[in-house]
Amino acid sequence: MSVSLELRGLRKEFGGLVAVNDIDLAIPRGAVMGLLGPNGSGKTTVLNLISGALPLTSGEVLLNGQPVQHLAAHHRARLGIARTFQLVRLSRSLNARDNIALSLAFGRDALWGAAARERADAALATVGLPGRGNVDVGSLNYIDQKRLELARAIAAKPDILLLDEWLAGLNPTELRTGIELICALKEQGMTIILVEHIMEAIREICPRCVVMSAGMKIADGPTPDVLTDPQVVAAYLGDFEYA
Repeated sequence: MSVSLELRGLRKEFGGLVAVNDIDLAIPRGAVMGLLGPNGSGKTTVLNLISGALPLTSGEVLLNGQPVQHLAAHHRARLGIARTFQLVRLSRSLNARDNIALSLAFGRDALWGAAARERADAALATVGLPGRGNVDVGSLNYIDQKRLELARAIAAKPDILLLDEWLAGLNPTELRTGIELICALKEQGMTIILVEHIMEAIREICPRCVVMSAGMKIADGPTPDVLTDPQVVAAYLGDFEYA
């Protein structure tokens, strides 16, 4: 299986703080990987370095074998990298459809007008919001705002989808819906990196996990093995046991 995304010596320093410490990582095309670690371990920073939201200090980000670390975030988006954020980032002055259509102007297909609205409506249907294109963003509940942000990401038909705690804050029913939705995207062949703290979701969605602590990668392997690794338990899971 070919490598879709590769990180080589990925490093990010904020003054004297090393937030990401020389991470090496290769993710095959179509793989789904969980990126775990305690708060402040560097997970979101890694996603920011992949997407171009932050410049790296050193290292390489390769998409389909080509270095992209020198490219701005919108150029990486056009090459097939899309993401969601820990805190939902939507334009409340636009309706649901236009939130997506606006992003498509900067996506890999650069769509406008009727074509963008049609793509937006298809993405809304995919995430469980059919016929909701004219709805004001402010009238959507929390899970539907998260659905909308995910629709905006997948509308661009990305090769790489970065989900930053997308399941956080959901009640049990919403969580089940969210897990099923990510599993459906997984079946479509997207390469997905899932930053998450909810072990139920990680176990169900991610065959492979990488764990970070203090900016370093401390484990990488099959999810059941990683979650029972003593170093991972000490760094992240505390006294919890996952049989």
